[in-house]
Amino acid sequence: MKQEDEQPNQQDKNYRGVSTALVLIVLCGISFSFGGIFCSQKYRYGMLDFGNVIPSLKAEAVVPLQIKAVSFPECNSTFQDYTPCTDPKRWKRYKRHRFSFLERHCPPVFERQECLVPPPDGYKSPIRWPKSRDECWYRNVPYDWINKQKSNQHWLKKEGDKFLFPGGGTMFPNGVSRYVDLMQDLIPAMKDGTIRTAIDTGCGVASWGGDLLDRGILTVSLAPRDNHEAQVQFALERGIPAMLGIISTQRLPFPSNSFDMAHCSRCLIPWTEYGGVYLLEIHRILRTGGFWVLSGPPINYLRRSKGWNSTIDEQRSNYEKLQELLTSMCFKLYNKKGDIAVWQKLSNNSCYTKLEAPNNYPPKCDDGTEPDSAWYTPMRPCLVVPDQKHKKLALNSLAKWPERLHSYPDRIGDVRGGSRSAFKRDDSKWETRVKHYKKLLPSLGTNKIRNVMDMNTVYGGFAAALIDYPLWVMNVASSYSSNTLPAVYDRGLIGTYHDWCEAFSTYPRTYDLLHLDGLFTAESHRCEMKYVLLEMDRVLRPFGYAIIQESTYFIDAIATIAKGMRWGCRKENNERGDGNEKILICQKKLWHASSKI
Repeated sequence: MKQEDEQPNQQDKNYRGVSTALVLIVLCGISFSFGGIFCSQKYRYGMLDFGNVIPSLKAEAVVPLQIKAVSFPECNSTFQDYTPCTDPKRWKRYKRHRFSFLERHCPPVFERQECLVPPPDGYKSPIRWPKSRDECWYRNVPYDWINKQKSNQHWLKKEGDKFLFPGGGTMFPNGVSRYVDLMQDLIPAMKDGTIRTAIDTGCGVASWGGDLLDRGILTVSLAPRDNHEAQVQFALERGIPAMLGIISTQRLPFPSNSFDMAHCSRCLIPWTEYGGVYLLEIHRILRTGGFWVLSGPPINYLRRSKGWNSTIDEQRSNYEKLQELLTSMCFKLYNKKGDIAVWQKLSNNSCYTKLEAPNNYPPKCDDGTEPDSAWYTPMRPCLVVPDQKHKKLALNSLAKWPERLHSYPDRIGDVRGGSRSAFKRDDSKWETRVKHYKKLLPSLGTNKIRNVMDMNTVYGGFAAALIDYPLWVMNVASSYSSNTLPAVYDRGLIGTYHDWCEAFSTYPRTYDLLHLDGLFTAESHRCEMKYVLLEMDRVLRPFGYAIIQESTYFIDAIATIAKGMRWGCRKENNERGDGNEKILICQKKLWHASSKI
């Protein structure tokens, strides 16, 4: 036995030296993955490709990253509605099965466009909210296909230099408000703040989601880029939340137990095909106790079958099959009248225990796939069973809106470092920060800014601090960071998973304000800054703003690239006056393509 005062021998020294070296190597490896916590800034950014980087790091201090001035060319006019990851020009490369070619298929690095997407001829600042809900400039979304094909259903109509939105739809030609009034009669929870978040699959021009805004319900309107050309673009031009997406072979980019209500109004999704896999995805993203609403075939088949070019027997069979599938997935028929049927996702555990029986369909998901895994995650023919440790997630257990916004979200406890005190600190921080932003950008809080994106949210604090302003916020959570998006939905806010190394699922010129807080500090080891900023330029409307809060290491380099994108930027102190961070307030200029190629 070694005595207390005995000196360690040489073998012990060597062992400790080797151990220390191994620990340092492991820590450096970890820090590379997480943006450089333990290793020096020099090695943190040494592998990045920012073009011609001027070496400027000193051993004793980190100085700002510097790059040479750059000027990006214009894309030709055929790119005016370019959606890189859902580009119709590339659809032929992918399978037609279940319309999977309409899903995200991003171009490889060597096919990326390094140019500025031009606006259409005659583009001008969008009509401001709330007037925009009812009309938009024709030249901003110059497409007549929907107007010609859906004119009898009153989706929209062209008058002079504007499109008008009468609020019609396939199943509500007499107006969306009357349709929603009937729905509220069937679902009283829509009236008292119980239901706050909704998803509309196959949204058309998002009239349903637009009507719900006045009723305190925030809707993600979802539609693919298809032969309707620009339905999501119309929605966003109107100032209504929407994004490109399709239920096909991949999970939708939302956590489990997110939405209080899901809706399909003759959205042409074949719900009973492929073993009901599309219904299984609705079940995954729908909160326990939440409602699924379907209007159109095969509901009301006794009256409508002739108009659907089908027989009563065929539609009866489809309805019975739909009802059987929904029952097997732990839904119950909640209410039904006329063209609308409502099912509710059961919250008690008795139904879900039956899924464990041999040969039961659908089986319980037990393949190791996380319920919230939803970024390029294949859909599987199995049912995600609600986690019993989160009983407070059930719709009737949540605080009603608006109290829900500042109630502690139960799922924060699943996030490393998440706690009640961390949530309160985050809320307080964003209240203070948004007041500072308002001083720097007086347009914030006015009708000049309607569509807002928080590019790397944590708990949705930025959106919560803006809740009284006439705007909505798409909260984007990195697919590579801690999974905080469930907490965002538990607060009654909306958002999506995304990887900023790729293009976002939206059309060009669809957001008035982009906000990011330390995005490049967190993700620059994976994504080249130039491409992230070019994507921001594609998404941002002319005259739109970007608020970029970043490390002083990046801020000047960002400003240089922004200048090359024809943005005007100014540097400001953050709310704490901290010299390690700065804020860039940028505005995108309106320019018109110099070439008609």
